Order: sequence, then C-alpha cells, then structure tokens
Amino acid sequence: MQPTDPSKFTDKAWEAIVKSQDVARRCRNQQLEVEHVVIALLEQEGLANRIFSRIAIDIPNFKQQLEAFATRQPRVNAADQLYLGRALDIMLDNAEASRAALADKYIAVEHLLLAFAEDDRVGRRLFKTYNQDKPKLEAAIKEIRGSQTVTDQSAEARYEALEKYGRDLTEQAKAGKLDPVIGRDEEIRRVIQVLSRRSKNNPVLIGEPGVGKTAIAEGLAQRIVNGDVPESLKNRQLISLDMGSLIAGAKYRGEFEDRLRAVLREVTHSDGQIVLFIDELHTVVGAGATQQGSMDAGNLLKPMLARGELRCIG
Repeated sequence: MQPTDPSKFTDKAWEAIVKSQDVARRCRNQQLEVEHVVIALLEQEGLANRIFSRIAIDIPNFKQQLEAFATRQPRVNAADQLYLGRALDIMLDNAEASRAALADKYIAVEHLLLAFAEDDRVGRRLFKTYNQDKPKLEAAIKEIRGSQTVTDQSAEARYEALEKYGRDLTEQAKAGKLDPVIGRDEEIRRVIQVLSRRSKNNPVLIGEPGVGKTAIAEGLAQRIVNGDVPESLKNRQLISLDMGSLIAGAKYRGEFEDRLRAVLREVTHSDGQIVLFIDELHTVVGAGATQQGSMDAGNLLKPMLARGELRCIG
C-alpha cells in the first residue's frame, strides 16, 4: 500500500508518515522503512507513548534501539530521493487490515502499532525483548480506546478524555493528598442523599466564594474511599472536570463539543461507576459557544441530566 493518500489516515498517523521522511534523512537512509515511522510516532508525545507506557515499555530505550537499527541499514551521504521499503509496504497493508477488523473509518496510530508488532524485520523481535506481543498490545489499545471507534481524522484526541480533562478525587483521597474536611457532615450527607436518587440525582452546591463548596466534594471522595457511603455509591470514582483545559485550545467550531461529548460518553459507558464534579458550575453556561449556532456545554449536559444518565455535582 503506497502512503500517498492522506484521506485514508487520521491526522496523527499521516503526520507520522510525513515526519518519518525527516527521520530517514537524519539516519541517512535512502529507503523509507518501518523503524522511521515508529520513531516518528514516538516523537509525537501522543497516543503511541501512552500505549507503550501502558504495557511497561521503556520508551527512550525502545526508540534508541530503533535508531541503532536504522543506522545499521545501508546509508548514503545525501538521501534526497527516498524509496518505500518492502517492510513498510507490508506494514501499511497490515494496518489497513487492522482498521477493517476494528471497523474503523481511517487508519490511526494504533493500527500502525499493531502492524508494527507483526513486522518480521524488527518489530516482532523488539517487542519480544520487552516480553510483549500483539495480543498484549491489543489489550492496552482496548483499555485506552474503550468503546470508541475511529470515525473522523482527529479520533486519537478523544481517547481517555476523562484522564486528560479530569482529576480523580477518589484516587487523590486514597493517596492521602486531600485535606480532612471538618464541620461539613450535614452538607455531605445531603449530597449523598441526592446522588442516591434514581432520577434528578444531581446536587448543586450554592454559596459565597471561599466557604468550602469544593471541600464538600473532597469530603465525599474521602467517604467513598473509606466506604462510609450507601451501597449505590460504594467503589465509585469521583472525577473533577477541569473546564479550563476542556476549552483551552479549542479554536475550531465543534472541537469543544467533541471533547465534552467524549468525556460524557466515558461517564455514561461506565454504568454509574463515575460521578462527575464540575467546579465553578456557572462557567458551563456559554462555555464553548464560540459563534452563533454552536452549542454550549449546558445544552450538551441537559438531556443526559434530565434522563438521569449522568450523576453530577456542581
């Protein structure tokens, strides 16, 4: 498969293929190969790094070994004209097969990595040195992707949206990073009572700035960790959504909505395991509505809140 059509790839996958040419020139190789594409993927500081971290691969060392392999290939003084290597051609065909198997619309970063794990020239052998293989890689990708599929060219940006735009308060409570909450027992009890309803289960904390509204959410996280909550809230995750990072950098129309939808999709697919905490709830009104016709965060949240699909504290 010739990598000549960017419309078949996601933005990040195509960016790596384009950048792999610079990697090949840097290594003074005339043949564009598998190792150049994977080095380019690892230099992106994106999904490839997250997948490798998930399966405990030492990324700097892995990249170093790939670069060492590339420098052992035939070298030229000036690699002006690059040729597509046979192994890369096979890898792109395998990536296309992975895309079809996962019912995705575009070839994404994860498809290139799965194809690399099948590469007989360097990939399979390199994974073996880390005691990893394709099934373990598939499991890590499934964990990161969740139930999402690649339906557009910026799909990778939506994986693990909660991890990117949220802060796990229950995890922080377990690690002892939250201060103890004193004198707010009644308010925390009332929040628990509202959250335990079947519908209309979204408490809102109203008060002057600095009276300790956020502290109530932190107190709830500590109670969840200690098991001092009703059965319906036991072992749940309380995640604080950072509206600032959700909006930051979303300059194109629809980009903010995509990010928020990805977060909400993760919450609803958790089957009630995640309770969302939106600090400074008033910022939700009008958030992300950059121009006439684009939806703000409030309008995206309303239907889910009304149906009781989303448990949220504001």
